[in-house]
Amino acid sequence: MFGIHDLPLFILSGLLLNIMPGPDSLLIMTRSATQGWRAGVAATLGIGAGTMIHVLAAALGLSAILATSATAFMVVKYVGAAYILYMAIGLLRSKRTDPAVAVAIAPLPYAKIFAQGFLTNVLNPKVAVFFLAFVPQFIAHDAPGKALAFIVLGCIFNLNGMLWCTSLTLFTAQASARIKVSPGISLWLNRVTGGLFIWLGIKLALSKHH
Repeated sequence: MFGIHDLPLFILSGLLLNIMPGPDSLLIMTRSATQGWRAGVAATLGIGAGTMIHVLAAALGLSAILATSATAFMVVKYVGAAYILYMAIGLLRSKRTDPAVAVAIAPLPYAKIFAQGFLTNVLNPKVAVFFLAFVPQFIAHDAPGKALAFIVLGCIFNLNGMLWCTSLTLFTAQASARIKVSPGISLWLNRVTGGLFIWLGIKLALSKHH
């Protein structure tokens, strides 16, 4: 459907990426622990809105490139494969680190927390680069509506991310303390995701254009 292939693998990859600790997770856990689950949900909604901006912008930009020729689409896919392999090497080389020291943060209105989550995500250029590199790997080169397929995959990724963030919000608020992923688990997630990216990059590089 929509020219999308390997959807289960895409969902699994997206889940691993969303679980990995990052600025978004830290913001959600901090707000949930200091102001309760409503503040965490506000941050989650802001992050989700920021992600959709990246999805739509990347889909429009990609559709402009794809309008030229199938060769341009293959170039995008190969450049994306190289970027995925680059990320994989960085993940596989990651080392165990100590959790960041928690910092007391003053309460904020929910609207400001939403804006904080939105800006934290939408102003991160690495998110846009990620979507341009990752999502095209799961779209067939002969898909009739590549931009639509891109948006569908982006929405699936964003939905998974928001479900994870909401679970993290509720768990953190219930525990009434900042939840930190242990260095060992963080390292394990990095290695698993890095290995998966290596496989994806090699699979793309060896695939043939029919």
